[in-house]
Amino acid sequence: MSAHPDPALGATDPLDLAEPHRAGRRRGGGRAWQVLIGGAAVLVLLALCGLAAATLLQDQTKTPPAAQSSDQPVVEQSAVAEGRDLDSRDTDQLALTVKEVFPGKELVAGDGRTAYQVLKTQASANCTVAATGEIGDLLARLGCNQVIRATLRSPDGDHLLTAGLFNLTDTASAQRARDRIRQLLDERQGRFQGMAAGGDTEAVTKAAARVGWQVRGHYIAYCLVTRADGEQISSSDATTREILYDMIEVYLNRGVLERRANGGVASQPTAGPTDNTASQSATSGRNSSGN
Repeated sequence: MSAHPDPALGATDPLDLAEPHRAGRRRGGGRAWQVLIGGAAVLVLLALCGLAAATLLQDQTKTPPAAQSSDQPVVEQSAVAEGRDLDSRDTDQLALTVKEVFPGKELVAGDGRTAYQVLKTQASANCTVAATGEIGDLLARLGCNQVIRATLRSPDGDHLLTAGLFNLTDTASAQRARDRIRQLLDERQGRFQGMAAGGDTEAVTKAAARVGWQVRGHYIAYCLVTRADGEQISSSDATTREILYDMIEVYLNRGVLERRANGGVASQPTAGPTDNTASQSATSGRNSSGN
């Protein structure tokens, strides 16, 4: 007869470790294969990562430097390219316009200065509309093909003036005209012609005037000043000299022509003008037109 196992003895019997030991070997062997397989997977993964990194590095090497620095600010250098050499119409071919020279109804010559009132503007391919007699003929012979001018009222309201730019062939022709103009004015063989702007502005076309002119490149900047009441202007009149300086040196030279020369870029003022100023008689006096 078989006896029922005693639960107490079963709980305290020595354990047979032989079978668990063999099972352990099998499990240990399985773990070894797992380690080998896992290690191989890691190596494959590292190889794939290395290949991807190499590919990425190669792509970055092929990327142009400009693309790598695309987030950097771009410095435009068009201002230099747009500048003009004013020595000749060959290098300064774009014609002047009224909008460039006299763009608004007021003109301020320098910071903090009172504005001149622009009464009328004109652009003409016939330079003799702005200079009569031998002076007009001289400008035409030397290749003047354009004049841009305006008639203005001074800030104090007591003076009328016509100012503008003559466009000659080159610097040499402009300088020849400059040197000859004084002699022609002294001999009353011509005059700069003021431009009436309606109302009470007839004095600028008829009255005795103080005139000034200056060469910059192939341009002659000029201005004539009369009293609004038509009275004679003294050669030592300080207000008139200030007007001439404002219009010729500050506005037309340092302003309009300097912007043109530098493509719109501000620049330091040029040296002061030479004293190219003179008087011209009223139209009732003797001149080349016989008036």
